[in-house]
Amino acid sequence: MDDLPAWILNAVVNAVDTNPWLGYGAIATAMLLENVIPPVPSEVLLPMAGYLVWRGQLLLVPTVAAALLGTVTGAWFWYWIGRLVHPRRLEQWLQRHGRRLGLVVDDLARSRRWFLRHGAALVFWGRMVPGLRTLISVPAGLERMPQPVFLAWTTAGSLIWTTALILVGRALGEGYRRVQPWLEPYAQALKLALVAALGLGVLVLLLRAVRAGRQPG
Repeated sequence: MDDLPAWILNAVVNAVDTNPWLGYGAIATAMLLENVIPPVPSEVLLPMAGYLVWRGQLLLVPTVAAALLGTVTGAWFWYWIGRLVHPRRLEQWLQRHGRRLGLVVDDLARSRRWFLRHGAALVFWGRMVPGLRTLISVPAGLERMPQPVFLAWTTAGSLIWTTALILVGRALGEGYRRVQPWLEPYAQALKLALVAALGLGVLVLLLRAVRAGRQPG
């Protein structure tokens, strides 16, 4: 699995070199895989796609659309896993195979608790938090969140995330090659910042709920 991320990145570049439309398809497929069996972090793939946009090998709007299609399709896959598979069987499967995908049972339990508290808001913001991004779709399915609502919030959150990362790569331009080896540490910092922002938002919501509960009826 260690060579899989590099292999997928090379496959995307080779597809773009062959034909831009093959490149869009490769980006969509890679983003689908990133959401289903996370082999390539979007924090690496999408800035590279933005760099290819800067070079003129790809167009911005189709690149964003391809990334968005793959991301939402992957999220939809996990949503239906949540709807169709009994929670206990899903936990047993994660215990056996989850670590291969970077997922553990505790992650599922945590995301389900958060979903029960915050619902649609967590589906939206969770699309921008690595780790949570994959699993938040499962409790949405388990709790029978209406499919149109799930797709709307997932698409909105994913659009912000994918567009931002692609624009970063395009803005870097030729500098992308020089900073590529250092992208991962910055990606980690971005993850921490997003998690902190999400935590702050949750804290604000909880404080408001507590204050509302103390007000006399």
